[in-house]
Amino acid sequence: MNYYLLIYTVSPDYLEKRGTYRKEHLNLAENLHKNGQLLMGGALADPADQAILLFRGETPAAAEAFVQADPYVKNGLVLSWEIRKWTVVIGNPSASGNLS
Repeated sequence: MNYYLLIYTVSPDYLEKRGTYRKEHLNLAENLHKNGQLLMGGALADPADQAILLFRGETPAAAEAFVQADPYVKNGLVLSWEIRKWTVVIGNPSASGNLS
């Protein structure tokens, strides 16, 4: 199993504008979390300029699909994004149990 980080760079007015789209964004994330594809996600603080979501899967397909469906992306709150494969060294479930 592979891990992928989805890294968003958000607009300077992200905190002010996200309310309109927040419920849809969180529902999308919650559905992926329930099926085990999205392990964790959240915004960075001080400054609130990025967000990071951790996906699990054989490919980055779940992260890619999330980006395409995310109202934050569709409505310009996300200025840029990238998906990076993450090689887990500490906490790797194959070595020390489950990461969930």
